[in-house]
Amino acid sequence: MERRPATEEEAKALASPLRLRILRLCLDEAWTNKQLAEHLGKDPATLLHHVRTLERTGFLAAEPERRGARGARERPYRATGKSWGLSLDGDTGNSLAMLDAFSAELRENLDPVVFTRIAIRLAPEDLDELRDRMQALVEEFVTRDEPGQPSYGFLIAGHRRSMPDGS
Repeated sequence: MERRPATEEEAKALASPLRLRILRLCLDEAWTNKQLAEHLGKDPATLLHHVRTLERTGFLAAEPERRGARGARERPYRATGKSWGLSLDGDTGNSLAMLDAFSAELRENLDPVVFTRIAIRLAPEDLDELRDRMQALVEEFVTRDEPGQPSYGFLIAGHRRSMPDGS
């Protein structure tokens, strides 16, 4: 998968934990603004601002209008998958938004979670190899994405640790 750096507008759109949660919800099925607001516990007007931001930047696509339960017109939205092809490396705001969104999703669904947390010391070339191999593994499995199968969320993150001596 070829990645490109996100534009400033794209990075800003993805720097919101709420917008990232909207994208995850709309990945498997189309959701209306009302459905999203109810599920996320937000005011529909506030949520509509976020939905429109994601639509304007190409992360959400509006599907054809439909009639709701009481005949009201509804517009469902579906995630386009565009964010998968973007690089947000080095953007602390986006990293924290991803962490916050992932944390909220974990609290929402308390099924068993598998965690691995390590601290290792690596030479720069070994760190580059680890990043490249993890990225290749993720990209391999992204190509296997099958609609209709159970959906899983993953967060792969690493950071440089501060040592007690300040190094």
